Formats: sequence, structure tokens, C-alpha cells
Amino acid sequence: MKENTKDCSDNSCTKESCEGCEHSKQNLLENLNQFSSIKHVIGVVSGKGGVGKSFVTAMLAVLLNRKGYEVGILDADITGPSIPKMFGITRKAQANEMGILPESTHNNIKIMSVNLLLEEEDTPVIWRGPILAGTVKQFWTEVVWGDLDYLLIDLPPGTGDVPLTVFQSIPLDGIVIVSSPQDLVSMIVKKAYNMAKMMNIPILGLVENMSYVQCPDCGKAINIFGESKLSEVSKEIGVDILGRMPIDPAIAKLVDEGKFERFSCDYLVDAMEKIKCKMDES
Repeated sequence: MKENTKDCSDNSCTKESCEGCEHSKQNLLENLNQFSSIKHVIGVVSGKGGVGKSFVTAMLAVLLNRKGYEVGILDADITGPSIPKMFGITRKAQANEMGILPESTHNNIKIMSVNLLLEEEDTPVIWRGPILAGTVKQFWTEVVWGDLDYLLIDLPPGTGDVPLTVFQSIPLDGIVIVSSPQDLVSMIVKKAYNMAKMMNIPILGLVENMSYVQCPDCGKAINIFGESKLSEVSKEIGVDILGRMPIDPAIAKLVDEGKFERFSCDYLVDAMEKIKCKMDES
């Protein structure tokens, strides 16, 4: 029995009468599209914006794909979608009697994003919370993902409507929390950590982005945002650090060109392997 839950042996509980029990939690889950089968679902989150959630999501997806796994990315950042741009996808998603068909990258990573449904990629999405949340649910219930080993969900920052909807409506196997080395890291990580704990979502680990920049002349690592505080926070909350990523102009160039799958660095290889091990153990 998970923490903060209780047993309702008669299976008669409802959301209104028993929000803490496992039956109620199951009642909130949305059904996956009937033509889809997904083994593992992992969310990538942060307590604030601009720390590189999409970057980490995309890199983990590519690394898993290179290992031979069938991988998809659900871009849940409805008002700030960036995944299609990173992979150079400009085609629009199509639909048939089975549902909405995701687009695929050059190496067959399946992607669904609101930008694949808009006429122009720079059209602003000016929707209120319930519509945003409903769209994310549709990406789970109506998209024909097919058979996937891993679906990575790129969540918007913070703890608002969309992260809440994902945590309640989609059966997450765990989340990865992304942060930066600035002094805000403690608050950033703990917001995401506390939300996940309150909702009984497993936390797979922490990834620090923009940890340093490597001097092209001498190779020295320069901590341009100051000394990282992530180790202290990791010990305090008891969550492993999966990896640290530098600022790399070469990768930034690939992102701008829509050629992200061509990166050759191994920054998150260890992180990917740790996540795989956790999934195998669960």
C-alpha cells in the first residue's frame, strides 16, 4: 500500500468520497488509445521554466532509440511546444478511423505536439487551463502510438493544470526532475519533488542542465552559474543525480537546425542506463 492511501475493500469508493485510496486513483486514469501499447511512461518535469526539460526529454528519447527501443515523445507543453522544431518536423499530423497519427523523426521516434496540429508553428495557443488539460488527455487517448517501449512526456514548468492532469490521468512509471545550477535549484527541485510525493509518483532521479561550459582552448570546465547546489539537495530529499549536462554550442546548433538526432555526445548515456535499470526493476 502506497503512502497516504487507504484500502477500500468493497471497491465502492469515488473521487468525492475517498480521494486518498487506490481505487479512486485508478478511476481518474484515462484509457490509452485502443490501437496502442506502451510498456513504460516517463515524465520530465521541473519547478520552473527555462531549465531544459525538452532538451533532456529529446536526448533521452534519442539515446533509448539508439539502443533499439521503440520510443515516443508526448509534448505536453501545449503553450510552449518545442519538440517538433528540435527534430525538424514540419509536417502536420493526420488522422484516420483509428485516431490521430503521430509524426516520426528520421530514426522513427514518434512525436505528438500541438504544433503538429496548428496551421503555423508560431501561432500562439491562447487557451484556458481546462482546454490545455483536455488536449493532453487527447494525446493519450486518441493518438495511435502503436507499440512503444518508452513514452517520454515533456511537461510544462510548474505545478499547474497540465502537470496535475498528467499525474492524475496517465499511468506514469516515474518522473525525471530537471534543474539548473543556480541558487534557485533547491526551490525548483523541491516543488516538483513535493508534487510527485503528494501524488505517489515515483521519482527516478535528477538531471542538472547547463552545469558548466568547457573551454575550447584548455578544456577547463567553467561554472558560469556558480557552484552547483544539486548534491546537497539530492542528499536532503534522497533522490539520485542521474547526470549533469554542459552548455554545448554544437548541440545548440543542431537544435536550431532541426537535426537533434545527429548529436554525438554521451552526456546522458549513464542517466539513460540508470532509468532503464529502474524500469526493469519495477
